[in-house]
Amino acid sequence: MQTGQPSRTARGAAAYRAIHQTEDGGTIFSDPFAQEILDDEARATRDAIAADPSLRPMRLFIAARSRFSEDTLAACVARGVRQIVVLGAGLDTFSLRNPYAGRGVRVFEVDYPATQAWKRESLAQAGLAIPSSLTFAPVDFERQSLAEGLMAAGFLPDRPAFFQWLGVAMYLTREAVASTLDFIAGVPESEVVFDYAEPFENYPADRRAVIMAIAESAAARGEPWLSLFDPVELTELLRSKGFRTVEDLGIAGLSERFYGHLKQGVRVGPGGHVVRAQNSS
Repeated sequence: MQTGQPSRTARGAAAYRAIHQTEDGGTIFSDPFAQEILDDEARATRDAIAADPSLRPMRLFIAARSRFSEDTLAACVARGVRQIVVLGAGLDTFSLRNPYAGRGVRVFEVDYPATQAWKRESLAQAGLAIPSSLTFAPVDFERQSLAEGLMAAGFLPDRPAFFQWLGVAMYLTREAVASTLDFIAGVPESEVVFDYAEPFENYPADRRAVIMAIAESAAARGEPWLSLFDPVELTELLRSKGFRTVEDLGIAGLSERFYGHLKQGVRVGPGGHVVRAQNSS
C-alpha cells in the first residue's frame, strides 16, 4: 500500500463484490450497496474484470468469504454480541445494511486513515449517509496499536465482540498476524472470521506458476504477500492463542456450502481459506 493512498486491494475486492451482484445475481452474497459505493476507478475496470473468466474463481471466493463472515456475525448477535469490528474495512458495506442497529449493535471500521478518507468520499459521491451505528477507527499502524485505535473510538475490550478480518492477513507480517490474534483472543467471548492463502509449495506445478505471478503483480503494486500459512500450522497457531473452536473452509468446503450451481467449473485444491475461530473464555 502506498503512503497516503487507499488500498488497491480494497478497491479490487469491492469491484468483485459488485460484479457478483450482476454476473451471478448475488446468489452467494447479496449486497445492494456494492455497485453504489464503487469509485470511478473501480467502475472503469469493472467490465474488464467481469469479462475475464480466469477471475471468476476469485470473485466467487470473495463473495463466499463475505457470506461466511456475515452468517457468523448473525450467530454472534443472536448470542448477545453487540460490538462488530471490521478490520481492514475498505469499501465493506455491512455498516450500511446493518439489520441489528435497533438492537444496539455498533460497528467499528478499522483502516488506514487514507483508506477511510477515500471511503468517506465514495459514500458522499454515492449520496449514502454514514449510519449512526457506525464508528470509524482510523489507525496508523506505524504509530498506533489496534487496541489504542479501537478504544479511542469507544470500543469496550471487556465486552464480547465479533471481528471480520477479510483480505488482510496475507499482506501482514507473521508477527502482525499473531499480534492481532492475541488482541482478539483477549476480548471475552470473541469470535473472528478471516481468510488466508496457502504457501506456494502446496500448489501443483501448473497452478503454482500462476499463483506466483499473481503474487508478483501484487508486490509490484506495493502490496506484497507477506504471510502464507499451511492449514495445519494455522490451526495450531489459533489454538495456541486460546481459540477453542476453529472451523477452516478451503475452496472445496466453500463451494460445497455456498456456491450451489455456480460451483460448476471451479477447480478445488490448495488456495484461499476462510477461518472461523471462537474464544469462549
